Amino acid sequence: MTSLPTPLNALAFAPRLKRGPAEHKGDAGKVLLIGGAPGMAGALLLAGNACLHLGAGWTILQMLDPASAHADTNQPKLMIRLAQNQAQNVLQETQADVLAIGPGLGNSSLAIEWLEACLTYPQTTPLILDADALNLLSDSSDLLNLLKMRNQQHPEKTVLTPHPGEASRLLHCSAADIQSARLESVQELAALTQSIVVLKGQHTLISAPHYVTTQCEAGNPGMGTGGMGDVLTGSIAAIAAQGIRHHLNLWESTGIAVQLHALAADSLVTKGVGPLGLTPSETILEMRSLLNQLL
Repeated sequence: MTSLPTPLNALAFAPRLKRGPAEHKGDAGKVLLIGGAPGMAGALLLAGNACLHLGAGWTILQMLDPASAHADTNQPKLMIRLAQNQAQNVLQETQADVLAIGPGLGNSSLAIEWLEACLTYPQTTPLILDADALNLLSDSSDLLNLLKMRNQQHPEKTVLTPHPGEASRLLHCSAADIQSARLESVQELAALTQSIVVLKGQHTLISAPHYVTTQCEAGNPGMGTGGMGDVLTGSIAAIAAQGIRHHLNLWESTGIAVQLHALAADSLVTKGVGPLGLTPSETILEMRSLLNQLL
């Protein structure tokens, strides 16, 4: 019998993120986010903005779309680079503290090369997999095996953030099947991939092989809009990057991001912003405000 999830209470860990007076950007971590294929650059930009506003020291975007891989005068704080071949070499040169891949990634051969490089990069580096990265995993037993191998050697260093459709592809069932058995599905995904899994949706669930499954009780229907998942990916990456030096593990960092994300959406609704028309960009700024209130 599947045990019931416990309520998510990750914000108790958030005060550990408080910075000392002498800390610098190196202490806050370097994050590399990969995605943004042609026509989907906005997904990576949203993830990057969330990462920046949630406190990462460096936020670097590896953009697959050549037309979008240039400095943005409206967002000069984001380091935007063109993703080309030789992904493994770029990862070695960058020496990121956290990797996140998937927002707007697409399914090209270049996308597959970058995903494979991330899965085989030094395996103690926290890795967040979202969106198209999950779809590529569901289409390739070789990539899925690389993920399993990574997690067998270094457990709890990888987070998957599927919505029900992506979860259904990984488990070879329908989205309706996922929604009718969300708790069983997230636990099955965690067992299959040996990863921390965030099953998004109403009452988002977080599961991992060696943890009790938790459920986020915050959130509202206004979060059902394109880009909200990209914001969550960037937020997990930012908190994980700071967590390396602030004594937070990836499970704790993931829980903080999930809970902040949902509470920020609820906070905005109480202020008359949404639920209809609630945007990912507004949510990012509210997350930043709430996080700073906790420190």
